[in-house]
Formats: sequence, structure tokens, C-alpha cells
Amino acid sequence: MIYILQQSLNALQLGSIYALIALGYTMVYGILTMINFAHGDLFMVGAFFCFIVATFFKLPFIPTLLISMIGVGLLGVTIERVAYRPLRQAPRVSAVITALGVGILLESVMLVIYPYPQSVPTLLPNITWTIGGVTISLLQIIIILLSLGLMLLLDFIVRRTMVGMAMRAISWDKSVVPLLGVPLNLVISATFALGTSLGAAAGVMYSQAFPVIDPYMGVLIGWKAFISAVVGGIGNIRGAMIGGFILGGVEIMVAAFMPSTYRDFVAFTLLLILLIFRPYGILGQPRPQKV
Repeated sequence: MIYILQQSLNALQLGSIYALIALGYTMVYGILTMINFAHGDLFMVGAFFCFIVATFFKLPFIPTLLISMIGVGLLGVTIERVAYRPLRQAPRVSAVITALGVGILLESVMLVIYPYPQSVPTLLPNITWTIGGVTISLLQIIIILLSLGLMLLLDFIVRRTMVGMAMRAISWDKSVVPLLGVPLNLVISATFALGTSLGAAAGVMYSQAFPVIDPYMGVLIGWKAFISAVVGGIGNIRGAMIGGFILGGVEIMVAAFMPSTYRDFVAFTLLLILLIFRPYGILGQPRPQKV
């Protein structure tokens, strides 16, 4: 039982990171019905922002986190303005190819600057407690609580504020909403800023939990977060949170009780079976269209 509780804590930590990244995918899809395949690389950029700020400016955790979120948020808005906005009326495959190209560009730029894996300085004290045989670290507590706090804040913004109301309206019908006076471009930019800043927060926390980073770290983690968003119901914020925790839990439990090489195989097999029975995801719903 103690072993299971310890692994459950590890699953919460990993699931929190997946959930934060998955929120960026699901927000962009909910607004533009487009998959931002560069989002995993923006998560990587967030980790490198943490490395640069902590290494060269010697700032503590909170300022480093805020600077990374703001920097990557501005980068996300710039990418939307330069790469995605001109393609809104283009065929959807053009936007997908552009998103993949932006991701490769970000990887290449970081590869030129830092061609080798980098070790991120530790920004939090190494404090652990043992409660009933279960070891809990300060880092785990901060990752889980901070992730949950950011998720609840995003949920509040989307459901309880005027900006969130505009986001939900645009996701329903972005051709009619501008006629009612809603600034379409401003709301879409705000969506990218929120989604990419959450990805940056995940990158900072991941770089503290697993302190060796490289320019390709966002590829596999980004795909896993995307799968989490699909499992939860792409376009549904609460579904993305649930999907992230499910994938994190399955990965940790498989590695805990089976050879670690089976982790991805078992996790993705179970998720594929789930999608067979719930093709729209756990909280996703088909949206009927009048013809």
C-alpha cells in the first residue's frame, strides 16, 4: 500500500505537467479548430527560458517562472500573428504544415544556441518529509499545487470572465461573433498567450523535476499531452485536465509494476481502447451542424 501511495504521488506530479500542456492544445483547437503542433516545442522553450534566467541572472523560482511564462506567452502571440493568422481562410492542411514547420524552427534555433543537453540549476530547496512511509518532497508539492492552481485559474477565466465568454462564443461560431462587436483577433491572441504561458509553466516545473533538458524534449512530451487532450475531449478544458492525469497515472503505474519498456505500449494501447468506446473523448461531445 505504501508503494502504491508513493507511485500515486509520482503520477500526480507527472499528470499535472501533461495536463498543463494539454490545456494549450485544447484551447487553440476550441477557438480555431486547429492543432498547434508547435505547442510541445513551446514547452521546450519554456524549459530553456528557465535555464537561461536561472543560470545567468540567478533569480529564484517565482521570478523565473513568471519571466518564462511571459516570454513564451509573447512568443506564442507572435507565432499566431505571423504564422497562423494569414492562414485562417486557407485549407486546414496548410495550417497543420505551418505548425509543424514552426516547431521544427524552434527546435533548430535552440539546437544552434545549445546543441548539447543542459543541466538546469536547482531553484527549490531539497526538502523531503516522510509521512506513514510515503516520502513527499517540496518540489512535488509545489508542482502539484501550482499546476492545480493554474488550471483552476484558467477554468475561472474561461467560465466567469468576459474574455472567457468571448472565447466560448468564438469557439461556437467565429463568423457571427465579430458582427456583435467582439474583437476576434484580440481574443485569439489572448487564447494563445494563455495556452502557451501554461506550457511554459509546465516546462519550468519539468526542468526542476528532471533537470537535464535538450532541444528535442518537447517532441515526445508534446505528443503525449496532445493525446491527453484528445482522450479528455479535444476542445474541453476540464477534459484536457482529466486526460493528462489519466495518462500520467497509467505511465507511472505501468513502470512501477512492469518493465519500464512496456510503459508507452501499455499506456497508448489502453488509450486507444478508450477512444474506441468514447471516440469524442471522456468529456467531448459531438457538435451537430445545421445544413
